[in-house]
Amino acid sequence: MGTIGFDNETYLAMQSERIRERVARFGKLYLEFGGKLFDDYHAARVLPGFRPDSKMRMLLELKEQAELIVVISADDIEKNKRRGDLGITYDLDVMRLIDSFREYGLYVSGVVLTRCRGQQAAQNFENRLQSLGVRVYRHYPIDDYPADLPRIVSENGFGKNDYIETTRPIVVITAPGPGSGKMATCLSQLYHDHQRGIRAGYAKYETFPIWNLPLKHPINLAYEAATVDLDDVNMIDPFHLEAYGETTVNYNRDVEIFPVLEAIFRQIFGDCPYKSPTDMGVNMVGCAIVDDEVCREASKQEILRRYYETACAVKRGEATSRELQKMEMLLRSMQLEPEQRRVVPAAQAVAQRTGNPAVAIELNDGTMITGKTTSLMGPACSALLNALKALAGIAPQVDLISPAVLAPIQHLKVEHLGNRNPRLHTDEMLIALSMSAVTNPTAELAMQELDKLKGAQVHSTVILSQVDEKLLKKIGANVTCSPVYEGQRLFRK
Repeated sequence: MGTIGFDNETYLAMQSERIRERVARFGKLYLEFGGKLFDDYHAARVLPGFRPDSKMRMLLELKEQAELIVVISADDIEKNKRRGDLGITYDLDVMRLIDSFREYGLYVSGVVLTRCRGQQAAQNFENRLQSLGVRVYRHYPIDDYPADLPRIVSENGFGKNDYIETTRPIVVITAPGPGSGKMATCLSQLYHDHQRGIRAGYAKYETFPIWNLPLKHPINLAYEAATVDLDDVNMIDPFHLEAYGETTVNYNRDVEIFPVLEAIFRQIFGDCPYKSPTDMGVNMVGCAIVDDEVCREASKQEILRRYYETACAVKRGEATSRELQKMEMLLRSMQLEPEQRRVVPAAQAVAQRTGNPAVAIELNDGTMITGKTTSLMGPACSALLNALKALAGIAPQVDLISPAVLAPIQHLKVEHLGNRNPRLHTDEMLIALSMSAVTNPTAELAMQELDKLKGAQVHSTVILSQVDEKLLKKIGANVTCSPVYEGQRLFRK
């Protein structure tokens, strides 16, 4: 646990150099950032040593030259799509990103709503942004996109979209997640700039898939698992193979859109500066891997986590059975079993022994901690408290929370707030622990260990409540659940 497989500083140096080379090629550059810009936790999980804020650190070096556009699909707003790592909807994440960028002194010039078809939820979001002083632009679906090039590159295609008014030479296009329409936004802007006599170029700050790793490398397959809802497929870049005789990996949406990009460039410049989708990307990630085996194992574990995430989403009615089938095919192709996530059999053993739901937590040093269902606490709550005790070197039998603190909380839940279940959730336990810490130095020792749970692995034998899952993710733990509910109740919070 905790072994480094990726050299982040080498990556930053190499990536920065390539970005500067690309900027120098054009007077104005639309720079699409693939993946998460501010907090790329997926990359951090599959590339141990990668810092989630790496892209932000690089962008800060260019902040006087750059402005940011945040793109979100109106369809994703309508579907209430959520970020799996943060547990918040894409529309809320747009606002979170804008706040974060502004805190770093970065200039955000607006938000683009793509695939607008009059969706009410998207209209409500647009109204909310405008009331907060954020400029909003609309982009629309184009019939037969990306096949009908004459329509796309016309007033009836990109010409229907709002033109995004920009003032700086580098325009960074980012989004809360994949499939938001970042590339189409860049292409639309190239068309509109050309109509206005402005020479502009395009490049893509890429992370996954990694072009110079094998097609079926676990890191690249983990990307497929992360985008299973988009039906993305990694593939050999046929344009790059034809142009250079070199086998590289890209994904289907970039390969499919390349003829459109090539046609737009030819219309603007008379020639296309890129011969392949791989050419248009800037991606030095593969050159900074220092321990391939560590990254392979981390990626396998990520695929297992994504499998559980998809299975639970199907159970909640938030994903399709086809997505789960694809995840199962990925597991079979890598000869993986769901139980190869170490916390799974540990949690299952406690559940089988007690006959009730259980939770297991694997600490960053490999220590396995479990928690069972009790009359006072749910299993996530028990496991979290046991983990804090272990990290602080406190004996398991020591009571950290006074009954005088627990009793009023349970009374409030049942008698006044209408809860049927008196057991504490994780957030309530931590509040009780912090109250006990005022008079109990041992409880204070446990509280001080909370930050050490970042990166811990957690598994529950039942689908956790939103409260417990959100808190565990908030402290940085990687959470999975077996796709079953506790009990038969239909309404759940």
